[in-house]
Amino acid sequence: MGVSAQHAGSSKNITTAFALIGLYLATERGYTGKMVQRAHMALARRERRWPRLEPPEHRGSLTVQDVLRAAPGPGRGETLREWAASVWQAGEKSHDWVRDAVNRLLT
Repeated sequence: MGVSAQHAGSSKNITTAFALIGLYLATERGYTGKMVQRAHMALARRERRWPRLEPPEHRGSLTVQDVLRAAPGPGRGETLREWAASVWQAGEKSHDWVRDAVNRLLT
């Protein structure tokens, strides 16, 4: 999910929106991967038009490659969480839109 957020502007609007929404739900609301997947399914049923979200100037301090290089186990899980938080923070310009979309469409 975060890869599309990290490369916003080169993906479809829905892909970037869902990536940022997923990162928000995981990092700020504590959703599990399964819960994010269910939220995405609910969003897809309710909304058909997604805005073009501007790519961040800084893409985050970690990449998915950092996650893949981490040793399997708890260390990789921690690196994954750090990467997700880094990508979510990099998308700061879209935070208000993401929070509004979640509150409007999922509550």
